[in-house]
Amino acid sequence: MYTINDCQQIINKSLANLNLPEQPTNLYDPMRYVIALGGKRVRPALVLMGCNLFIDNVGVAVNPAIAVELFHNFTLMHDDIMDHSALRRNKPTVHTKWNENIGILSGDAMLIKAYAFLALCPPEKLVQMLAVFNKMAVEVCEGQQYDMDFESKADVSLEEYIHMIELKTAVLLSASLKIGAISAGASENDAGLLSDFGKNIGIAFQLQDDLLDVYGKLEHFGKQPGNDIVSNKKTFLLLNALKLASGERLNTLRHWIALKDFNRDEKINAIISIFNDLNIKDITQHEINSFYDLGLKSLEKVACPEERKESLVRFAEIMINRQN
Repeated sequence: MYTINDCQQIINKSLANLNLPEQPTNLYDPMRYVIALGGKRVRPALVLMGCNLFIDNVGVAVNPAIAVELFHNFTLMHDDIMDHSALRRNKPTVHTKWNENIGILSGDAMLIKAYAFLALCPPEKLVQMLAVFNKMAVEVCEGQQYDMDFESKADVSLEEYIHMIELKTAVLLSASLKIGAISAGASENDAGLLSDFGKNIGIAFQLQDDLLDVYGKLEHFGKQPGNDIVSNKKTFLLLNALKLASGERLNTLRHWIALKDFNRDEKINAIISIFNDLNIKDITQHEINSFYDLGLKSLEKVACPEERKESLVRFAEIMINRQN
């Protein structure tokens, strides 16, 4: 059985041997640069782990795993442009190091390369994999659009927010596991259950990210907490606070959201104080645990030996209990 670390090493070795053309340099160098930035390679590792639930030979899932990783990095390149992000993993983003046009075109080329790797799958599995991959790709775009729409939408509901993070974050984990299951020849039912596991763990993961931005410690989180508060980002925590607050608390919350000129620490402390009064941390943790439990229930129903599920259970635990 392969651990997530084993799978990450397989992916890193495959990416290191990725044979990209030398010319034109401004198209392919940014692709090499993004890949070399590293990352946890969680999504492609999940493709291999989804495969390993059913068979020992995870080699059959390497090409679709690389496809998933290239797609993920394509979205990061374009997201960084849309978000005007200067840094990615503490290094200059592609559009900062080169320019926006290069970032767009190089990202497009990376997406095409992702499909090229997917096309290397056995013909009898390709149609099914393409259906999963294409559905995932469109849903990630839908999630990004909803996220951008929410920036100017005043009345985002909790249900809308959960749906957005399901599309933007969770479907990629869900599809990774399902593609791995298809690679192994798993039944449609088992592939679906594994997909549900990934979806629910993915939602829990993003809610944990929301929680850490407010309550994470700098030395663990790796960046200064409170960025979501400062930018008025509509997270699960803020939306719950707006729903539950009343009277003076609601007025104070709205005051800080509307304020254009403010002291960063003062705003963060004021909003966290309201969160604490409303028990928002515990509400969020309860929601994380609920999605985590839903995910494990789906995994329990997958028809494979229980010992083969241990790596995925451990992965889910790490994702939910992480401090960064």
